[in-house]
Amino acid sequence: MKNFLRANKGFLMFMVLFGVFRTAVADWNPIPSASMRPNLLEGDVVFVNRLAFDLKIPLTDKIVARLGEPVRGDVVTFSSPTDGTRLIKRILAVPGDVIEMRNERLYINGVAGQYQVAETVRERAQGREFEAIRLVETVGGARQQVQVLPEKLAMRSFGPVRVPADQYLMLGDNRDDSEDSRYIGLVPRDKLIGRAVRILVSADYQGNWMPRVDRFGMSLRAVAANNP
Repeated sequence: MKNFLRANKGFLMFMVLFGVFRTAVADWNPIPSASMRPNLLEGDVVFVNRLAFDLKIPLTDKIVARLGEPVRGDVVTFSSPTDGTRLIKRILAVPGDVIEMRNERLYINGVAGQYQVAETVRERAQGREFEAIRLVETVGGARQQVQVLPEKLAMRSFGPVRVPADQYLMLGDNRDDSEDSRYIGLVPRDKLIGRAVRILVSADYQGNWMPRVDRFGMSLRAVAANNP
């Protein structure tokens, strides 16, 4: 064992430092599903700033200091409060907010969101095609592209819900094809991993595996702005 450690000490040190970096400073997250369409596509790999909200002890989830506050509109990675699965969604309600959804329309603190139709396309979900309506949503000071699938069975109304301290309500941008706070509940702050900042690389892994070079390095704000 001593000989092994001596012969591989450089590699082992690299692995330790790599683990510290990924668990405390920055990380990347592949997008495995359609829940964040049209802004994030399956095959995108996003850069996640782990220092956006909290400083944690490396290789653990123990918070030692708060560095920033999540805000409505942030795209974040977090551990599901139900089973620990890593998810990526958008924060739509922060502590103190009263949020409600009525037939897809969000209301935050009693003020209805505004929606403008951008385009209608065809999307696949659960092995079949659906009509997808893409909308520009403006709600509670946040503006983003969202998508609804009117023909698909989904939860389109809930609440009103008052968000307690240190909890957040998450929704996928692909509103009718997302396992989010409507199903898993509110997300405690200590489950947050970090803020997704930009797309590192992207490839069409469901098609021909060709790289989507135009998406390399794009900030998530730019992605939302460039969608129709």
